[in-house]
Amino acid sequence: QLQLVESGGDLVQPGESLRLSCAASGLFLASSAIAWFRQAPGKEREWVSCISSGGASTDYADSVTGRFTISRDNSRNSAYLQMNSLKPEDTAVYYCAVRWNSCSRGRDYDTWGQGTQVIVSS
Repeated sequence: QLQLVESGGDLVQPGESLRLSCAASGLFLASSAIAWFRQAPGKEREWVSCISSGGASTDYADSVTGRFTISRDNSRNSAYLQMNSLKPEDTAVYYCAVRWNSCSRGRDYDTWGQGTQVIVSS
């Protein structure tokens, strides 16, 4: 069974950092693009970042560029999202997703995780 499990969400203060993890089981991530999305209360799910299958190419939404870093470790079948300088507007449920092709900024991903909650508040 294909499964993605996110972890690392927490309640933090503005300016602090978090590292989210996405672990895969039942599928081999090495040949897939991996993306992070987020969904804030009352808002649509939005694309945050994506990393290519080999890790050579990354892409970020303007709202997180310079603050977030996506990475992957194919040997651990995992991906990560390092989030620095967090802002209250980063508060959302964060999801990882896998696409069997190249990165996409749309929602056309093949497998999704259940999400991990990030709350940024003082």
